[in-house]
Amino acid sequence: MISFKGAQFPKEVILFAVFFYVRYGVSYRDVEEIMEERGVTVDNATLNRWVIKYSPLIALAAKKNKRAVATSWRMDETYIKVKGEWVYLYRAVDKLGDTVDFMLSEKRDEAAATLFFKQAIDHNGFPTKVAQTSLAWRLLTSC
Repeated sequence: MISFKGAQFPKEVILFAVFFYVRYGVSYRDVEEIMEERGVTVDNATLNRWVIKYSPLIALAAKKNKRAVATSWRMDETYIKVKGEWVYLYRAVDKLGDTVDFMLSEKRDEAAATLFFKQAIDHNGFPTKVAQTSLAWRLLTSC
């Protein structure tokens, strides 16, 4: 349960603002305008504090409610552009096509791949089968 104790705004307002910022990737000033249209006057600096404070808590609560994934995974990696910067996307998908976990990394090396694989196992349990992509094969043979 996320505590909103001491907040000057109702939790529904805070959750809406944080959700809107995170989901649609708009600026704090845009969210400020959107909130103003709905009759809520809030400063963009306050929105920034809300996102910093509540978005990790919301993500943690969402992970706890995440449904179980299949135990057969396919892991891959690719190079994508995020906010104008090229980064590596490590991703695990189960046999049903649902995303098991993902991680963005500045580097493509064994340390980043190992960190991702450990993170995916910690959050979802050990898979019974992993498709033999280069990433998965390299990690499984090094264990």
